[in-house]
Amino acid sequence: MTSQELAAIEDEEVLNKMLDNAADFEERRMIRAALRDLLKKKREKREQDRGSRQQDLRQQGLSKGGTTGVNISTGRASMNQQPSINKSTVQSSPSPSAPFSRTAGSPAVASAQKCPVAGAPNTKNVKQMLLDWCRAKTEPYEGVDIRNFSSSWKDGIAFCALVHRFFPDAFEYSILNPTKPRENFQLAFSTAERLAGCPTLLDADDLVRMTEPDWKCVYTYIQEFYRCLVEKGLVKTKKRT
Repeated sequence: MTSQELAAIEDEEVLNKMLDNAADFEERRMIRAALRDLLKKKREKREQDRGSRQQDLRQQGLSKGGTTGVNISTGRASMNQQPSINKSTVQSSPSPSAPFSRTAGSPAVASAQKCPVAGAPNTKNVKQMLLDWCRAKTEPYEGVDIRNFSSSWKDGIAFCALVHRFFPDAFEYSILNPTKPRENFQLAFSTAERLAGCPTLLDADDLVRMTEPDWKCVYTYIQEFYRCLVEKGLVKTKKRT
């Protein structure tokens, strides 16, 4: 197919399936470019619609001769801008499936070090292979640059992109906000549990407390997510001989 024909496709799932089945390097490159353009167009359309709604609200307020429109606009702007999270006011509820062991007065980082990691003679090779797989699956997604199992996942966008790659109809990726990591973590984990049967091994409240996630915890969760995808036939593995 030509780049023009690929650009005419507006279904992410169709492009994802084409990318999985493509064997030619040039063809894969064209499909990835089409996916990136499609996600960009969806994001721009969403932002345009949001701007139009805000303008309508301001005009409605001005037409009434009051300051309602200005107040609404200011309120919406403050909601969209969340550069930081007040750690002193964050409250979390215990999660029986979370790998973090929390006690009163104990820092979250210390408890995160207890995350289990499956041991194997070739753990290093498996870890790199899994990292390469994550990078390949999320390559078309803007705002995602997976280089490790720690800082690359701290805003939750990488988790969402990986889950969205296999379940593109589950949520709208283009509207996600990297300044709202807790919402991103919760969305990714709940979707993965509901559609892939992946247990929620990570806790969103613990993750947002950390400067960056513990790589052992992220690695363990991605391993489990991969295993669930294999069981559902969404990921094909090479048979050992």
